[in-house]
Amino acid sequence: MGENKNRYGTFFAALSRMRYIERWALMRCSRPENLCEHSMEVAMIAHALCVIGNERFGKELDADRAAVLGLFHDAPEIITGDMPTPVKYYSNEIRSAYGHVEQVAQERLLAGLPEDLQPVYREILCPNDEGADENEKYLHRIVKAADKISALIKCVEEERAGNMEFTSARVSTEEKLREICGAVPEAGVFLEEFLPSYGKTLDDLL
Repeated sequence: MGENKNRYGTFFAALSRMRYIERWALMRCSRPENLCEHSMEVAMIAHALCVIGNERFGKELDADRAAVLGLFHDAPEIITGDMPTPVKYYSNEIRSAYGHVEQVAQERLLAGLPEDLQPVYREILCPNDEGADENEKYLHRIVKAADKISALIKCVEEERAGNMEFTSARVSTEEKLREICGAVPEAGVFLEEFLPSYGKTLDDLL
């Protein structure tokens, strides 16, 4: 019994190491950002986007599900590390190879769970549009939008700290978000109503 517990009890301990994975590896940051911080922010924003969708657009989105998907969306990077976006999408070959590595990492993490818990976390860790209903597919788009919004927030905060290293990243992220907002209007609402407050001092916020 003890051996099984040791063998199958590694999942959450591995997740706890998200705090050691730094993002923006190719960039000079005024303040480092780790994967744990990013994942929490994506979860909060994804939840907010669903609330906006439900309250402003009359949708019936599962905000709690979106938050959980956001919390786990980059979990494989515990094993793979954070691959910079320009590298990840440099070519179809690299993107395909990284996708395979990501799948291997997902399976390695899931192997750290008892078999009866694996199906639950597989649906969270390995979201797939194939076979999913329209609401679930939309939640995946919500999380991707939240991920980009989180990246834009980082760019805004770095620029306001005087770090022009993030200027081109901000421009490219804004362009991507403009495309996303066409399919996920909740993202446009968040950007208009909430993004301007990021980078302000605590006195300004309160």
